[in-house]
Amino acid sequence: MRVLYGLAALLLGLLLWQLLVWITGTPHFILPSPLRVAQAAYASRALILEHATVTATEVVLGLILGTILGAITAIQLASSQWAQRLLLPILVFTQAVPVFALAPILTLWFGYGMASKIVMAVLIIYFPVTSAFHDGLTRVDSGLLDLARTMGATRWQVMRRIRIPHALPSLGTGLRLAAVYAPIGAVIGEWVGASKGLGYLMLLANGRVKIDLMFASLIALALLTVVLHKLVAILADHLSAYASGSSLQKGLGPKK
Repeated sequence: MRVLYGLAALLLGLLLWQLLVWITGTPHFILPSPLRVAQAAYASRALILEHATVTATEVVLGLILGTILGAITAIQLASSQWAQRLLLPILVFTQAVPVFALAPILTLWFGYGMASKIVMAVLIIYFPVTSAFHDGLTRVDSGLLDLARTMGATRWQVMRRIRIPHALPSLGTGLRLAAVYAPIGAVIGEWVGASKGLGYLMLLANGRVKIDLMFASLIALALLTVVLHKLVAILADHLSAYASGSSLQKGLGPKK
């Protein structure tokens, strides 16, 4: 049923797009019709696939690294009151600096290759993952924590057996946001300086007034984001299912 609704929404969007072109009479070099975009996508399918592969690699690597760093930071913040008091305000303050403004600096430091785009993706998803996971780690039922301490559990046992499993749904929420934000960071980095990637292809097509190719690249980026979000959503559902199956008895009690 969801697939049918999705196809219906897609057809409605294409219809509205075509009606807008017909009603306004906008030239195709400003707003191409869906048919022109489809023709350009088919004609340049190999080129789009090549650049989409580069962008997908940047996004996936940035997502993995950003998630690992964000999870480690959240655990450190939840484990130490001093770390929470000192580092959390710094993390919040860093969000006052637009990440997009750092793209030229990152390009200068890491070059025009994939490294600067991966770092850009890491920076843009690091805070959502850290914030969501840390919130889950600090919102555990106090009764469970008291019971664990009564049973003689160490701080690391409480973290590993109780806090982390209960915070996995929150981590899944952060991952869902990260899956949407990561492509933005990679493409912004490609706009600033790159020789490959969908962002670079969009700029190249725009400079050559191939607006249909630019729209095709944009749609390819949107499809990439949707696929990534769906895959991450599946992972987040598995994390939630694992968390719902966890219990204090499994974590700390005697095994039967």
